[in-house]
Amino acid sequence: MSKLTTAAKRMLVGRPFRSDSLGHTLLPKRIALPVFASDALSSVAYAPEEIFLVLSVAGLSAYTYAPWVGIAVAVVMAVVVASYRQNVHAYPSGGGDYEVATKNLGPTAGLTVGSALLVDYVLTVAVSISSAASNIGSAVPFVATHKVLFAVVAIVALTAMNLRGVRESGTMFAIPTYAFMIGMFAMLIWGFVQTELMGEQVRAESYGFELNAEEDHLFGIALIFLIARAFSSGCAALTGVEAISNGVPAFRKPKSRNAATTLLLLGVIAITLFMAMIMLAQKVGIVYAEDTADLVGAPPGYEQKTLIAQLAHAVFAGFPLGFYFITIVTALILVLAANTAFNGFPVLASVLAQDRFLPRQLHTRGDRLAFSNGIIFLAGGAVAFVVLFGAEVTHLIQLYIVGVFVSFVLSQTGMLRHWTRLLRTETDPEQRARMKRSRVINAVGLTMTATVLVIVLVTKFLAGAWIAIVTMAAIFGLMKLIRRHYDTVARELDETEWDGVLPSRTHSIVLVSKLHLPTKRAISYARATRPDTLEAITVNVDEPDTRKLVRDWERSDITVPLKVIESPYREITKPVVDYVKRLRKDSPRDVVTVFIPEYVVGRWWEQLLHNQSALRLKGRLLFEPGVMVTSVPWQLSSSAKARGDAAVNAPGAIRRGFGDGS
Repeated sequence: MSKLTTAAKRMLVGRPFRSDSLGHTLLPKRIALPVFASDALSSVAYAPEEIFLVLSVAGLSAYTYAPWVGIAVAVVMAVVVASYRQNVHAYPSGGGDYEVATKNLGPTAGLTVGSALLVDYVLTVAVSISSAASNIGSAVPFVATHKVLFAVVAIVALTAMNLRGVRESGTMFAIPTYAFMIGMFAMLIWGFVQTELMGEQVRAESYGFELNAEEDHLFGIALIFLIARAFSSGCAALTGVEAISNGVPAFRKPKSRNAATTLLLLGVIAITLFMAMIMLAQKVGIVYAEDTADLVGAPPGYEQKTLIAQLAHAVFAGFPLGFYFITIVTALILVLAANTAFNGFPVLASVLAQDRFLPRQLHTRGDRLAFSNGIIFLAGGAVAFVVLFGAEVTHLIQLYIVGVFVSFVLSQTGMLRHWTRLLRTETDPEQRARMKRSRVINAVGLTMTATVLVIVLVTKFLAGAWIAIVTMAAIFGLMKLIRRHYDTVARELDETEWDGVLPSRTHSIVLVSKLHLPTKRAISYARATRPDTLEAITVNVDEPDTRKLVRDWERSDITVPLKVIESPYREITKPVVDYVKRLRKDSPRDVVTVFIPEYVVGRWWEQLLHNQSALRLKGRLLFEPGVMVTSVPWQLSSSAKARGDAAVNAPGAIRRGFGDGS
């Protein structure tokens, strides 16, 4: 890696951490809450809005169902939080739903959970960032007209923060998250004080608008379907709960207890904010529609603000700083909500990679002890969804929450089996009572989440949920293929016995383009290996140059014979490979060693000007059995500085007589 690249990397992610400093990166509860709970906390910025948006199809009268839909969502959230507190205590290793499903239901169920969560984490980033763009667009028109650009830049910035490490990124995220909570509670409390205690008429800017409803006379099954669809959209508030169970290893000890406490705090705060938003939105008379053309009574050119922006504008009327503060911290929490995925996705990908379902590179930590490859992979997937769907929350949310409820259902099923299995052998009455209580909680969680999953699939499948399902199936199949590949490689390397038969002879070849110092070094090194046969070959791609090389070779004191391989089509790689194949065919028990002189350069752009033929040739020869390829380096002057730095920095260099500056 060049010094310029290294300097840029250090500026972006900071200095590397030693492996033994991993313990110092673990999170206390006060930092873990904003790191892992920001997704669920931020759902109050778009989940209530989506409930009103869906109900608006049936006109203003349907808004009366909003509190009941909110209560249903809150009940499900409370049950899921209670259920996941059992998961955290039972499986603190960080595998989360994947580990629970794999150990209790088998690898197929575990892989289903893994693929569902991977997709959901990507969509968490896309939805949160897109919602942030919409909220900022309520105050900054430029962002409203360039939402995709804003979203992509925000994802890149968030990626850079996470590459610096979970502890450092958590510290940076704590202040905005707590500012959001304080700002939201202040807005909601002040709003209720004005409307309930002071008797003031707090009105939203959309108060008094009518809706040009598509279906304003719904009843019976159609009305039930609409309410169910509003409920499924509101269940987006539950996303992010599972991230804590996946991120238990990032907590300080006692890990399980700290994670369970953080999960409880998350549930209480999120439910309170969620329900208070819905109730206050009704009181101030917010009217919300997917298309402003459906708002009857809106002034010409009216730009619809987000629900939370309308609330802030109404509550802080005459105090614009309050409005801008809420808008800014809401945008920040939505951007940081993606951080839940940036912490959950890489950990889950690492566990899957350890089980050989994903590339092994996703299992290793980077310079800052973060799973860098997983972070970058997540960012790329989120950017793709943002660009494809134009950063529109309404479109993206149709794909959302399918994956998380698939994992909820399989996880709760696995927990039921977990407690049932333990109860068969447990004899302590106190422990049995605790296990039975946990099993009841998980049974209720299974019933609730399975019901929600059915509702989500029925109401959202044709609206876009099928895209998420197809993506999950594709990832499931891909992970199966990756595991099959790793298993095949393991069998080939472990089960096959090596006969230990040595080659009968070694035939060495030195590739020659010109008779210069690199060529002479390669010949000297090849001689030092004491091969049975040694020859030099050159490919005739330019007749005058080849004739000159032959003349120079004959005049030199080199005793190694030089062969000229004809190449009528001016290729280099194929004639050499064909020649090596002929040698192997004539003497199958011989090993052919090809020595390739290569330049060592100090600048990245110089690498583009040299060694390309050598790279292509090595790439082809690697597939030939019985052929060894050896690079013989020749350091050019531009590599002198890098070589000197390496000598100075080498441990014990001065003691051995190197790098003393003499």
